Amino acid sequence: MVKIRKLLEYNDVERRAFFKAFSKLTWDEFIKNREASFFSIRNIFIHTLNATSYWLDFVQGKNHPPNRKFEDYTSLKDIEIYMQKVEECMHDYSKKLSSGELKKKHQVSGSGKLEELTTEDILVHIFEEEIHHRGELIALFWQMGIEPPVIGFPP
Repeated sequence: MVKIRKLLEYNDVERRAFFKAFSKLTWDEFIKNREASFFSIRNIFIHTLNATSYWLDFVQGKNHPPNRKFEDYTSLKDIEIYMQKVEECMHDYSKKLSSGELKKKHQVSGSGKLEELTTEDILVHIFEEEIHHRGELIALFWQMGIEPPVIGFPP
């Protein structure tokens, strides 16, 4: 069985590969509305960081501060700083993660009803959310005639 830490580490490696690929785009290409889930490549990428940060705070019982607007990120360096912060928080959390914490139950409101999820369920969701949007980014790269980063598990 795949360990959750391995999946989260894989996300870091692939996230970095995509971030590196973004540096080959012009800023205008990066922020262009492509009629995707969050419109631009920048926004999709930041959304995945926001989701990770939100759920990480949630499982730790922390209040999640309001997210910055996508438009507030005006350079790749600005996004990289945020990415590093999210990755550091996840790394610090996951290295202390115990099997008891993975089984901890949380009440989550979804689809208009209250559901009970474990920490492990939520961490798998973080992984799945990023994989989902990474597929979207791959499709956008193809539409632009750009070869996306090669992905594969394990890295």
